Amino acid sequence: MYLLYSLLLTVGFLALLPWFAIDALRTRKYITGLHQRLGKLPAIATHDRPLIWLHCVSVGETEAARPLVRALLARFPSYRLVVSTTTVTGQQIARDAFGRDAAVFYFPIDLAWIVRRVLRTLRPAALLIMETELWPHLLRECRARAIPVALINGRISITSFGRYQMIRPFIRGVLDNLSIALMQSEQDAARIRELGIPNERVLMPGNMKFDSAESATDDDATADLRERFGFDGSNRLIVAASTHAPEELVVIEAFKQIRNSQPAYQARLLIAPRHPERFGEVASLLENSGLTWSRRSNAARVEDRSCDVVLLDTIGELRHVYPLADVAFVGGSIAPHGGHNVLEPGARGICVVTGAHTHNFAAVTKMMLDENAIVQLPKVPASAAAAELAGALNTLLSNDAQRRDIGQRALMVCNRNRGATERTLHVIANLLNTPETAGASLPFAALPVSAAK
Repeated sequence: MYLLYSLLLTVGFLALLPWFAIDALRTRKYITGLHQRLGKLPAIATHDRPLIWLHCVSVGETEAARPLVRALLARFPSYRLVVSTTTVTGQQIARDAFGRDAAVFYFPIDLAWIVRRVLRTLRPAALLIMETELWPHLLRECRARAIPVALINGRISITSFGRYQMIRPFIRGVLDNLSIALMQSEQDAARIRELGIPNERVLMPGNMKFDSAESATDDDATADLRERFGFDGSNRLIVAASTHAPEELVVIEAFKQIRNSQPAYQARLLIAPRHPERFGEVASLLENSGLTWSRRSNAARVEDRSCDVVLLDTIGELRHVYPLADVAFVGGSIAPHGGHNVLEPGARGICVVTGAHTHNFAAVTKMMLDENAIVQLPKVPASAAAAELAGALNTLLSNDAQRRDIGQRALMVCNRNRGATERTLHVIANLLNTPETAGASLPFAALPVSAAK
């Protein structure tokens, strides 16, 4: 089965070479870091002390890893830390967040010869994989070298679970190479057990995104955004975060409907598309919208302080915008992408609105709905989405008490469910067989476990 997997991966890579060549001339989204993806890493491993390798796929996993990275550096000072990402945006966030304390590189293509080259270079004492990146050759080669591998903050969506079941015998063998799986919720734990990992290798410390959601913002960055764009509280600010097509069109139309309804309040809009390669596309939508707008990446101008819409076309600044928001719509949820992280605005007491498609955050969404700590739109045809969103936003923005109450309940949900990072650290200490955290944390079994995803 591994031979077939390698063959399919190789054929796929060769088939995509023309696309990679085109990408090299255009966005460089996939070609960036190709030499590292082929296993040729910079001089990041001196072997003067043991090394922990942490892998994050993209922006979401990298953001979620912030408290874990801080804790690893503090608790295991005799270990070096290296961080890999798959996407360019994840790489940018990782370099900004961890670059002073850890080497950052692109994750290798999962071909056996490439994986072996990387493992010979790094010789990690342990590999920690954020969420669910089940790379067969990497896990197999780690086991062959007695390198413990932990799935951290693991999750398996219902969609991924269905796909894994189609190749269940192969996935069972892949999972057998995991030393431990630390899952976000009971649903995730049940799914990975059903796929074949032994029960004794599955733990449920909770969701580290509750811990990362409270990561401090940069007050200077927030102040700069407030000053440049006039986000001084005199107008209501709607933040549309992590949007996908066609959500920007939906949000713009909803914003126009709100303005046409002549509410007692004045509103402005900030749009932060999920993927940087779409910044130009969204700029074109705004150019044709009839609204006044500004780009964050452009030079400052007087009109920025009064424009209708701001396009946040930068990486890593969204968390600094949330303290200025009155309400946040979190995207990937009207478009059927499974939703994005609602905890980041929620942890700041911001009222959050999301669409119906939230299967990537099903347990979190349910928990917040049970506490009336989020507003979820019904599943409607695309043609009706703007009206639904406009109605929800108008209700919230015209009722300060209701909006703030929902935001405060979201904050309480986040506060109650923190602590997964501490519980995860205890397991990692056991995995490394190190006494460095002795006395620093309770035995894992004695700690409360959250069922949040």
